[in-house]
Amino acid sequence: MNDAEVDPRRLELLLELSRLGSMREVSEVMHVTTSTVSQQLAALSREAGTPLTEPEGRRVRLTPAGRRLAGHAVTILAAIEAARRDLDPEAPPAGTVRVAAYASAFRQMLLPVVRILAGQWPEVRLRLFEHEPAEALALLAADEIDLALTYDYNLAPARLDGSLQGQPLGATPWSLGTPSAPGATGQSRGTAVEVFGRYRDSDWIVNSRNTADEEVVRIIASLAGFEPRVTQRADSLDLVQDMILAGLGVGLLPAGRTVRGVTLRRLRQPEVVLRPYAVTRRGHDAWPPLALVLRLIAETQP
Repeated sequence: MNDAEVDPRRLELLLELSRLGSMREVSEVMHVTTSTVSQQLAALSREAGTPLTEPEGRRVRLTPAGRRLAGHAVTILAAIEAARRDLDPEAPPAGTVRVAAYASAFRQMLLPVVRILAGQWPEVRLRLFEHEPAEALALLAADEIDLALTYDYNLAPARLDGSLQGQPLGATPWSLGTPSAPGATGQSRGTAVEVFGRYRDSDWIVNSRNTADEEVVRIIASLAGFEPRVTQRADSLDLVQDMILAGLGVGLLPAGRTVRGVTLRRLRQPEVVLRPYAVTRRGHDAWPPLALVLRLIAETQP
């Protein structure tokens, strides 16, 4: 395929099809007709000398060659965009960024960015999906999203595939949430192992779609000499605290939460720390719309 023959606009259409999965959605985002999208992608296939799309029911999907070229398109278009911005630094980024994030990150990281983009960069749009880390990373590896907001714990570190790269987004200490007793405070005496030991006979609440917090619970419980009796599972922190308040068990919660009727017992020695990350495919973070979103997420963190 001769680089001189490549029309960047056609590459952009191919990239948007890989992101959005529908010619109709591509036409809406790129402000052209569906017929134009089809014609331009057909022309790109002729230039490439191989089919780039194939029918899938009433829709189309990228062929393996189409997916590979879409991957190259990220780098090519980023280079073109960098050159354009060098010549015209005031030119705004534009495009649709697909993001998968766990529920807390939605509220704390993405919604502030949505408001900023709407006011300052309206040509950059977000498509948001709620997923726990393992689900989000699988979507990222399959090129179904551009950005995954994930987390792990210091006691249960996650390891990324070599094709992915993660940007740390701070750290949050966690506590053990228990039903409040009269006069109880969140200041626990003793180590995390000793705090856990006091609740060896309690029921325990862990995440229903991610194993990281259960791994932390089992590690500290093992150090305290018991196996936790896990009876409840929920992936919403609001639901976990309501379950604790209802007397259904004890579970991990962020140390900074304030919940009437629930006591947060700080965990030290070992400390339990949640660590959020912005994860992208290696080298794709140079794409201007994605680079902007990553910068805004980092800047809006406390």
